[in-house]
Amino acid sequence: MSGQLRRLLGGGLTAAMLAVTVTACSSDGDDPAPPASVVLARAGESTVPFEVPAAGEVVLDVTTEAPGAAWGTVGSESAVVSLFVDGTYTTDLVIPASFPIRRSLALGSLGGGRHDLRVQFAADRSPQGSTQAKLSNFAFRAIGPDDPQYAAARNAPVVYGRTAVNPALLPGTPATGPFQNALTDSPLVAFHTEAPTATGHRLLTYSMIWSNEDGGTSTPALMARWGRTTDIEWTYRVEVDGAGNAVPGSAVMQGPDHLDVPFRGQVEGTHPILQTCTLNNNICDRTDGQMRFALAAGERLDPVNEARERIMDRNPWTYWVMAQEVNREGKVTEAPEPSSTERISDPRNYLYLVIRKSTQGPPNTDTAWVGVSVGVRLSGNPNTFRSNQVYPVWSIERDSPAQTAIALPPGTVAEDIASIQATRVVGEGRDTGARVQIDSIEQAFFLGPDGLPQESFLFTPTRATLTSAAPTATLFRRPTGTS
Repeated sequence: MSGQLRRLLGGGLTAAMLAVTVTACSSDGDDPAPPASVVLARAGESTVPFEVPAAGEVVLDVTTEAPGAAWGTVGSESAVVSLFVDGTYTTDLVIPASFPIRRSLALGSLGGGRHDLRVQFAADRSPQGSTQAKLSNFAFRAIGPDDPQYAAARNAPVVYGRTAVNPALLPGTPATGPFQNALTDSPLVAFHTEAPTATGHRLLTYSMIWSNEDGGTSTPALMARWGRTTDIEWTYRVEVDGAGNAVPGSAVMQGPDHLDVPFRGQVEGTHPILQTCTLNNNICDRTDGQMRFALAAGERLDPVNEARERIMDRNPWTYWVMAQEVNREGKVTEAPEPSSTERISDPRNYLYLVIRKSTQGPPNTDTAWVGVSVGVRLSGNPNTFRSNQVYPVWSIERDSPAQTAIALPPGTVAEDIASIQATRVVGEGRDTGARVQIDSIEQAFFLGPDGLPQESFLFTPTRATLTSAAPTATLFRRPTGTS
C-alpha cells in the first residue's frame, strides 16, 4: 500500500475486526466468498449480510470511492449512499471523492447473529454528475458492555441534516433544501472527549467536523482563529454512570447562538436524535430532516494535550475536502488583501501551526480578552506575515494547544522560514493585564500539491511570557536564516 493511500484511508485499517462477513445474497442461503467490493450504479443497491458474535453497539468501517465525483466540482460534488440495517434506514454516507477514503459508521445496537446491510445509491440526494459509488474492505465491529468504548458508543447521537433555506447559496438549488448536506457543510467525522465528574461519573462530550459553515465566522477569520475552514463543534454532552447509562436530566446540546440547551428530544434506544438547524451548524432536538448521519464517534480526543484539529490530522482527507469546498464556493482568491473579510489565499499557501499557550491572571471574558497573534518572517523578505492579518479579534483566544494558519507567498517551503514570533494582542475590550504563557510550538506543516497535509517539520519547546510591557517573543529562529 502506498504512503499516500494509507494517509487517505486514515487509521481505520488497523481496527480490530470482531466479525467480518461481506457477501452477496445467494439463492440457496449459503454465503459465497466475500466480494472485494460493492459497486453501485445510480439508483442501484446491494445487500451485504454480516455476523455479530454477541449483542452490542456495531460499527462499520468501510472504504469509499465515487468515480467521477469531486467535492470541488459543481454538479458532481458527491455520491450519497443510504444504508439500511435489517430494513431500517440507519445513515447516509456522503462520498466526496474518487480516491479511497476510510469511514466509520454507527449501525446501532444489534443482537448477536446474522444481519443484513442494504446499501443503496441515493439518486434523490446525489448531484446529477455522480453516477457510481464503490464500497470495499467492510469491517464490522461489535462493541460490548465490557469494552472501554461501550459508554461512548452507546450514547452517541444521530444527527439529521440541515433543511433550512440557505441564503448563502443559489435559490432553488439542491443545496438550499433537505439534501443540502450532500453539497455543503457535510458531516465528515465524529469524535468524543471524556472528563471525570464530582460524583465519580464520566462526562461525555460529542463533537462533529463539518466540511465548512455557511454562516457565522468568516472564512479568513476561521483560518486565523482556528487554522482551518472546517467547522468543529460539540453537539451533545451527557453524564454517564459506571455502567455507561445516561444520568437522567444531565443531557445538553449546543443550541443556536452556541448556547447550552437541555436536550428534550427523542431517543432511539440510547441514542439521542439531533438535527443541524443553523447555518453555522448549531443543534436542535426537533427534527424534520431527510438526511441522517450516524457517524461513529469512537475516536477520542484529549483536549488537554491535543488541539481539536488533531482529529483532522488523523483523517487527512478532511483537509482536501475543506480546500475543495472553499474553492468551489468562491471563497479563495489568488491575491487576497490582508484586510479581506471574505476571501482567503489558496489553502496550500498557508502555514498550519499549533502552539501550546495559557492565559495567566484575569480570565478572558466575552467583552475583554487578550490573545496571541503568530508572525512569520521569511529569509530575504522584509515583511512579517501575521495569523490575525490586521484584525485583533482574529487572534487566538483559547488556551491549551491551539491551531492557527498564516498565509504566506505561494511556493513557500519550510526552509524559507527564518523566524516565528508570538505577539500578545488585546482582542476585545480593555487590556485586562493578563499574561500569556507560551510553552511550545507543537507542530507546523503545509498542505502538499494534492491538498493533503505534509509531515510536520517543527516541534520546539520554547517558554515565553508575553506581557503588556513585553508583548512579543521569538519562538523559533532558523540558525542560517535572518529575521
